[in-house]
Order: sequence, then C-alpha cells, then structure tokens
Amino acid sequence: MSRINPFVRGLLIVAGISAVIVVLKLQATLTALFLIARIAFLLAIAFFIYLLWREHRQEISAWPTRARWVFYSAAVLAVADIAAISFLNETGPDAVAFVVVLAISAFAMWRTWKDQTTYV
Repeated sequence: MSRINPFVRGLLIVAGISAVIVVLKLQATLTALFLIARIAFLLAIAFFIYLLWREHRQEISAWPTRARWVFYSAAVLAVADIAAISFLNETGPDAVAFVVVLAISAFAMWRTWKDQTTYV
C-alpha cells in the first residue's frame, strides 16, 4: 500500500468511504454530521473573534463612542452574515450578497481601526 501514489491512495480512501455511506444508507447521518460541523465552525469563528476582542479591549475602550459603535456593529454584522450563509441555500444572489456584506463590514472595521491607530 505504501508503494501506491499518494494521490491515488487518497482517491481510493474517499471512494471507499463513499461506498460505505451508499451501501449502508448513511446519508441522514452524514447530513447530521455536516450540520454539526457547520455549527462547530461558527462557534470557532465566534471564539476567535472573542479572543481578538479580549486581547485588544483596552485599546478599543479608549476609542470615541462612535468609532466603537461602528467597529462592534461591523463585527456583529460579519458574524451574522457568516451565520446566515451557513444555513441558507448558497445560490448566486445569496453568495454575491454574502461577499458584498462581508467586504463592507470588513472595510468598516479596517477603516475604523486605521483611523483610531494612525496618529498624525
């Protein structure tokens, strides 16, 4: 088995797992596991954002009120956008709206951070 090309070996493993799922009719189980993985991914993103906030909360608390509102609102919008696309059908218009909203919120956060950390 070790003499087989790693790419071919990987394809054989994926084909074997797929065959087991089809033969044992485990599509419902696979769907449930996929849903759990989506939820775990959202929780991981939220935890990462929390860790970033906790590391920089002293700096952010010194910002003016308007800058804090813009920054936090953009962060909440980005998290809500990621959560919404995770549980909706990802069709063309939904995907475009997801990218546009995520880009706008990221730009708002970046611009606010840049304005508050640039000392001229």
